[in-house]
Amino acid sequence: MPTVRFLPTFLTAEPIEIEVEPGITLQEAAEEAGVPMGDACGGNCACSTCHVHVVAGFDSLEEMEDEEDDILGKAEDVQFVSRLGCQAEVGDEDLTVRITRESQVAFINEHPEHRGREGEIDV
Repeated sequence: MPTVRFLPTFLTAEPIEIEVEPGITLQEAAEEAGVPMGDACGGNCACSTCHVHVVAGFDSLEEMEDEEDDILGKAEDVQFVSRLGCQAEVGDEDLTVRITRESQVAFINEHPEHRGREGEIDV
């Protein structure tokens, strides 16, 4: 089974790794691992709150659809390795993922019980 490694966030001081079945989305993997990733639209490719940077294993992901590309165009800090966590499905290879600041802020806005636990980001 492939492993998804989530780099540290403002709520997770250390990287978090989780083994997942191929076909699971990065958003589902983050939720299962307890990693803070925004999900304002519930994974329907209608917002950019689950924006991530896939810093290792990017080429193993399927090419993004036009709808994802359009929504990603609304995100902050878009890079060549940007994907929407709700659309990027894990394949057979390991991945390393950085949750964007935008996504972490969205998570805090969606889950106010975590407010005050933010480390280095100013929300």
